[in-house]
Amino acid sequence: MSTLARIARRVFRFFLWLAAFVLFCLVLFRWVPVPVTPMMMLRLAEGKQPGQEYSLYKDWVPLEKISPHLIRAAVAAEDQRFMEHYGFDFEAMEKAMDYNRKNKAGRTRGASTISQQTAKNVFLWPSRTWVRKGFEAGFTLLIEGIWGKRRIMEVYLNVIEMGPGIYGAEAASQAYFNKNAEELTARQATLIVAAFPNPRERFPDRPSRYLKKRARRIAGMARNLPEEAYPQP
Repeated sequence: MSTLARIARRVFRFFLWLAAFVLFCLVLFRWVPVPVTPMMMLRLAEGKQPGQEYSLYKDWVPLEKISPHLIRAAVAAEDQRFMEHYGFDFEAMEKAMDYNRKNKAGRTRGASTISQQTAKNVFLWPSRTWVRKGFEAGFTLLIEGIWGKRRIMEVYLNVIEMGPGIYGAEAASQAYFNKNAEELTARQATLIVAAFPNPRERFPDRPSRYLKKRARRIAGMARNLPEEAYPQP
């Protein structure tokens, strides 16, 4: 066997084992809490730079231990058709592309669903390249098929970055309001969700005028959501 053939065989075996490992993790995380994500590790690495301090604060809780107000607010703000689509909201994508084409101020609008965000947060690195987007699409389809909507929401609300070193609903609830995630009021839940786009610079316990305004808008959308629009705890 030639050297090139041996290298090709080893590369093939590597990717075969990698695919098997990824599939194993996908099935495992259907039942087991996700211990750490690439984003968490990246933030920890950033915190080791001179002049920076960073800790990791997370506490996994099942969906039934998370306030329905937070679940409803997250769906209202991030993905109102969460229960209807199979990972991708093509209508939202078209609207976002149309908005971005017409907008002249340089601001862009995204259309990632909660499923896409969860796939990215759990399995991938933060990047805007097409390669990463391709992997994101594949993982999104896989978690939709293997996990289902309720588990996706549970993982999403346990791993999403909610502040400097703060990940998940329970950690955010304790850090900002000194209470368990299941005890959050509607206002507290909407303030936490309102900070999602930039959680390291927006603080639900010390909301700016902008954050209060955004929270009120989310609260209005959440009130109009029917119960079937989001997973029940």
